[in-house]
Amino acid sequence: MTTMAQDRPAGTDNPPATKDAGSVRRHELAAFLRHRREHISPEQVGLPRGSRRRTPGLRREEVAHLAAVGVTWYTWLEQARDIQVSVQVLDSLARTLFLDPSERAHLFQLAGQVDPTPATICPSITPGVRAVLEQLEPVPACVQNSRYDILAYNRTYGLLLCDLDAVPAEDRNCLVLSYTNDEWRSSIVHLEEAQRTMAARFRASMAGHLVEPGWKMLLKRLRAESPDFCEMWDRHEVIAHRSKRKLFDNRYVGRITVDHTDLWLGPELGPRIVTYAPADDESWNRLKKLRQIALERSPAGL
Repeated sequence: MTTMAQDRPAGTDNPPATKDAGSVRRHELAAFLRHRREHISPEQVGLPRGSRRRTPGLRREEVAHLAAVGVTWYTWLEQARDIQVSVQVLDSLARTLFLDPSERAHLFQLAGQVDPTPATICPSITPGVRAVLEQLEPVPACVQNSRYDILAYNRTYGLLLCDLDAVPAEDRNCLVLSYTNDEWRSSIVHLEEAQRTMAARFRASMAGHLVEPGWKMLLKRLRAESPDFCEMWDRHEVIAHRSKRKLFDNRYVGRITVDHTDLWLGPELGPRIVTYAPADDESWNRLKKLRQIALERSPAGL
């Protein structure tokens, strides 16, 4: 029997690899794109089938056109060429190919990129966590990640600062809302203090995510849309997470005083359950009233 040691060139300690990890990922990515392209009919994207079509599904040039990328570039991608793929292009391809959340995550992983889109599906949002959010009613509660994306929330939280159900999923971020959403901003009694604290916490958290596209895109958006955020960010303040008493002026029930507590879902400072326990009897009664209003208006935002 021929052994691996006999096949190795003299002076080497390990067998040569036929493909490096990058090459394997590129070939997997190419096969995945081809498979998805071939399983989308022209009619799904508003194109005529025609009598001369031989390619199953869409043609490469059709995908390139729909995704607004070059035909040659997309061809190279399906040929597993060693080219760089931006998160913007991956996002466009995911939309063009109608990828579901799992397929989208797979696409970004194969391309060696981090999906910048705020997560609407998170492994931490288990049925048990959803049940906890519901059972905390009328205490407002939500699940946030370390960059302030709101991943899930109960009914009371959904009406605490604004009508959160009416906010697009990509905008459900406490930083974005506190600097750009008028209703959210008007509900925070000590707005400037809250904005300053959140900017400082975001800076502290971002130290571990400086090169991740999602964090960079969120920072870029905040700087572009809010001069107030730019002012706070440029102070270079850093604050750790801690419990704090907060006051909100709710449009339905009036002034509410609560104690903010973070319940971490793991050993790392990642996803956490944020709770707002009423600080007095009046706030408790107003939260019960707010929950009843929420029940009458819409289903839970879980």
